[in-house]
Amino acid sequence: MKLVYVFDAYCGWSHGFSGTLSEVAARHPELPVEVVSGGLFTGSRRVPIRQFGYVQGANAKIAELTGAEFGEPYEQLIADGSFVMDSEAAARGVAALRHVAPDRAAELAIALQHAFYVDGLNLSEAATYWKVAEETGLDADAVVAAFEGAEAPYNAADDFHRAAELGVTGFPTLLAVDGDRVTPLAHGHATADEVDRRLASH
Repeated sequence: MKLVYVFDAYCGWSHGFSGTLSEVAARHPELPVEVVSGGLFTGSRRVPIRQFGYVQGANAKIAELTGAEFGEPYEQLIADGSFVMDSEAAARGVAALRHVAPDRAAELAIALQHAFYVDGLNLSEAATYWKVAEETGLDADAVVAAFEGAEAPYNAADDFHRAAELGVTGFPTLLAVDGDRVTPLAHGHATADEVDRRLASH
């Protein structure tokens, strides 16, 4: 059995779930964690953030409910409303980090969300992945090469396809996958204790 975490690096609720994911992974070292990017802001949804009027209100609610931090650099990045969240670029980045350190996928997904929501870094820029790689002790050259490589768009598309195949329509979603059996453990928000209870009854 393994855990499958379907998230989007540009999803505030996924950022809010980071603490729970970290705790669940720490409690269950025997369970590998597969991380899949869901593709929240692609196609016609790849527009300036001002067109999503709910972002700041949602972030306040996420912070209140989960204790997640939204940093000053992030607030500055989105302040004028022109920033475009591009989930395809973020998915390429997640795939690049995962490619270099597959067994650390959950930890790296959390680090990437911290880079955006706390440090205010653009997930469409290679420099962001260089910084995350450096800070997590990975080969930064290898990560950037994977982010910019010819395979990168296909890796992002594969993730979006995998999320759809799993029937996931909202992020974050945590699943227990055992062969063909897929059990939802969390959707949107849950504590590690709640996830454990669902795992125990799995």
